[in-house]
Amino acid sequence: MASSKEYLEYILEQLSGLEDITYRAMMGEYILYYKGKIVGGIYDDRLLVKPVKAAVSYMPEAEYALPYEGAKEMLLVDNVDSREYLTGLFEAMEPELPAPKRKRN
Repeated sequence: MASSKEYLEYILEQLSGLEDITYRAMMGEYILYYKGKIVGGIYDDRLLVKPVKAAVSYMPEAEYALPYEGAKEMLLVDNVDSREYLTGLFEAMEPELPAPKRKRN
């Protein structure tokens, strides 16, 4: 099942307090970036984030979920209705996220 544009727009609105949030559509789903780094994505109308230490600490009760068959497990974000919670999560995660890979010419 592909994610809806409406769910993407809702999540982006919840994160509107942060600068430099971008996304890329990919096979009916959406990859989310913060400051150019991949934070996670929207899969089947669920917000999933990379399980970096900061995210695990921020959401100790979070369930692990597969974004799609054959992928690595990610953390399911349940509290998407709180702007403060989501912006705090993304800000906590950002320093631990890997820098984007340079594209070869």
